[in-house]
Amino acid sequence: MKFSYQCHAKCSHTHARAGVWHTPHGIVETPRFMPVGTVATVKGITPAQLATTGAQMILANTYHLHLQPGESIIEKAGGLHSFMGWSGPILTDSGGFQVFSLSALRSLSEKGVIFRSPKDGRMIEITPEKSIQIQNALGADVIMAFDECPPGQASREHVQAATERTYRWLERCIEAHQRREDQALFGIVQGGTYLDLRFQAVEDLTKLDLPGYAIGGVSVGEAPELVHQIVRATTPLLPVNKPRYLMGVGTYREMAIAIASGIDLFDCVIPTRFGRHGTALVQGERWNLKNAPFREDFRPLDETCPCYTCQTFSRAYLNHLVRSREMLGYILLSLHNITELVRFTQRIREAIIGDRFLAEFGHWLTDEKV
Repeated sequence: MKFSYQCHAKCSHTHARAGVWHTPHGIVETPRFMPVGTVATVKGITPAQLATTGAQMILANTYHLHLQPGESIIEKAGGLHSFMGWSGPILTDSGGFQVFSLSALRSLSEKGVIFRSPKDGRMIEITPEKSIQIQNALGADVIMAFDECPPGQASREHVQAATERTYRWLERCIEAHQRREDQALFGIVQGGTYLDLRFQAVEDLTKLDLPGYAIGGVSVGEAPELVHQIVRATTPLLPVNKPRYLMGVGTYREMAIAIASGIDLFDCVIPTRFGRHGTALVQGERWNLKNAPFREDFRPLDETCPCYTCQTFSRAYLNHLVRSREMLGYILLSLHNITELVRFTQRIREAIIGDRFLAEFGHWLTDEKV
């Protein structure tokens, strides 16, 4: 079997754990932040640059790649790894979240969904089988089951129906999956903010003995304290011998709380999105590099950071680039921000191994900002 997870250390006060996950394209040391490369590129960052950030695994998105350039093109190129020049592990999201949040959804049925393409207006049908077919062609190490993603304000009746449909779709995804030896299919725990629905979803999914499990539906408008409650209550119920992935989460506090609950993997567009808007993540804070105090500040952005940005350029130069709307400024900030979040999870990993997690990161574990 090409996939295996080993837990190497546990926190004596929380559910936090440090492990190593083996995949066909290399290991992932957990807990770990994963940068998002939606359309087979982490915005503005080359694969060589990305490797310097400490990133070990990245994401791409099935929905967007199906629309452009199409999975057949990527398959002809030898799969995503060859197509985008990234040799490490890759995870593809099923596209479910995008279908329900970005598209002009035309119909939802037990079969799947039909929506209008934002690219050319044509009608597209995505079923669980189609999502798996696309992901098999893309060739990522990890593929996600196609799920229904109700909005955060959905009624209990709506959420329950979506959760039950997500499970039935998962069974169809498993049946359709043709590359079980070199692609790990993760199931997704849905259930909105209703803990009993979450618990039932966990019970149903874990009976299927999947290679890994994800918690979804926590980045669709819920209050942070509700997200924390869901993660704290749900994560410890997932199998201890499989990786656990919290989808769409990448802030310091949310990652720390999730790690304390037993989560291993995270993804989020925050580092590059912030970078494109002139914002730097520095030791738990957000800095707007457009602000006047940086204009004559010739220190590195973060004197403790090993990234190319911090080792080469000053805050004043970054201020100049952002104020001038130069592309390089956005690239340099994105490069730093990715490094910062990867290093944050790496430092947590080291603290778990030394049983210092609560002492060093306990201040992040409250629901309130500190």
